[in-house]
Formats: sequence, C-alpha cells, structure tokens
Amino acid sequence: MTADEHVAVVRRLIEECVNVHRADLLDQYVTDDLRVHPGTPGASPDTVGVEELRTAFHGFRTVFPDLHVTIEDVVAAGDRVVVRWTGEGTHAGELAGVAATGRPVRWGGIDVYRLAGGRIAEWWRNDDQAGLLAQLTAPELRSSRGA
Repeated sequence: MTADEHVAVVRRLIEECVNVHRADLLDQYVTDDLRVHPGTPGASPDTVGVEELRTAFHGFRTVFPDLHVTIEDVVAAGDRVVVRWTGEGTHAGELAGVAATGRPVRWGGIDVYRLAGGRIAEWWRNDDQAGLLAQLTAPELRSSRGA
C-alpha cells in the first residue's frame, strides 16, 4: 500500500469508528493483534488486540458520549501515519478519579500509527491529558455580573 492509502485507513478509522461510535467496525481498520501504546510509558499497560480496543472505545464513550475528533494535520511515510488532532466532548462520566462535570472540553494530541496489510498494527497515543484534567478540575467560572 502507498502512504496515501495508509492515510485513508487512518482517516476512516477516525471518521467511521471514533466520531460515530462504531466500535463494531474496528475489525476493518485494525489487526487482530493490534498494540496501542499509551503516551506515557509505564502509565498504563498497552491495549492489545481488537477486543481490548473495542472495550476501551466503549469506556471512553461513557466518559465523552458526544466525542468528536477533528484531524488537523497528517504526515505519512512508508508504513507510518502521524495525525495531529483535536478532540471535543462533554464530560459525562468519571475520568481519572474526576466525577462527571457536564463541562464541554477540548484537548489535542498527536498519534502515530503503523500499518501492516492494510490495517493498523500499532498505535502510539500521545494526548494532552494534563490539559484535559485541568479543564475538568478548574473551579467553575462565574459571570462578571456577580453571582
């Protein structure tokens, strides 16, 4: 496959699975033995296999049921695709010990994908968890008119 074909696979994963919560379609885009590596080594174990990824997708959708990821930039070479993205959603479930706040949040990240046989075989996740958590734990903003 060409780099452009690899980009198309990653775009479809984001647009057809992530943004419309179709974890049932993951088999079309990732290998059965996929490895998803967390952005901070040792922070959490790798997600291994399509079923673990499907479970992670459902869990994250519980936290952000209206999650939408916008692809900002894409760079591809050989079997690698790099995507800079922005995620937006409403915090509706517990995340990292923070109970649902109902707040809209926005954060970004850069992910690297390695493709094999037309599907994603490895995925390195790097997102701004600190910025996301800061939005969830910041004091409520009050109107400048009092209150």
